[in-house]
Amino acid sequence: MRRVAFPVVTAPPDLLRWSEALAGIARTGLAFTDNLYERERFVEVLHVAADIRAAANQGGGDDVEAAPLVEEWMRLVGAGVAGYVTPKVAVGAVVGNDRGEILLVQRADNGVWLYPTGWADVGYSASEVAVKEVFEETGMEIEPVRLIAVLDGLRLGFTQVPLYSLVFYCRVVGGELRRHPLECLDVGWFAEGNLPEPLAGATRWSVPAFQAIRGEVVDVVFDPPRYPPWRLHDELPSR
Repeated sequence: MRRVAFPVVTAPPDLLRWSEALAGIARTGLAFTDNLYERERFVEVLHVAADIRAAANQGGGDDVEAAPLVEEWMRLVGAGVAGYVTPKVAVGAVVGNDRGEILLVQRADNGVWLYPTGWADVGYSASEVAVKEVFEETGMEIEPVRLIAVLDGLRLGFTQVPLYSLVFYCRVVGGELRRHPLECLDVGWFAEGNLPEPLAGATRWSVPAFQAIRGEVVDVVFDPPRYPPWRLHDELPSR
């Protein structure tokens, strides 16, 4: 009997991840080679990555055109180590109060609720970024207690930018609740059973967050490796 092959429907988050992985490989390759043949091939990979990215966003209300994306990626190509493409780093803060509630902000860029978070600034330690971001976004003064999560933003699906999020559990030491007029639509304290929607990635971080707020000792949460994680070294062709 003849077997019928059915098309495989790939989810947009997977397409986005593949696109970013290909683009990162190509841009890093361009940063380390002057060989014209190799550079032409890496640029072609960028075009394929842009096509995948455009397909991932098609019909989602945030359409992406492939050609301008390739131009933007090419503009960002560096040289040598400076051009090695890595995920950006963001720092988040899970802040609890005496009532066992968590401090959340509604982001102005997409309307999604999340714990206070921001890009890691040069010259600051990760914990200092947490202190700075919470105060800027909410007006609350906090003290970082411990790291509770290291999360892949693309894996969680709450970003289209490759990033690692370092999440600290923090306690309040002062301040007055107020939202940042540009970065936040709203800000507030929420109980575990009354969280706002839409809430980004809550299935991944909410349980350890509230465990930390209740004073429980929790292991650092991280994304388990896929198998194979991407491509195994023993799959590489021999020379």
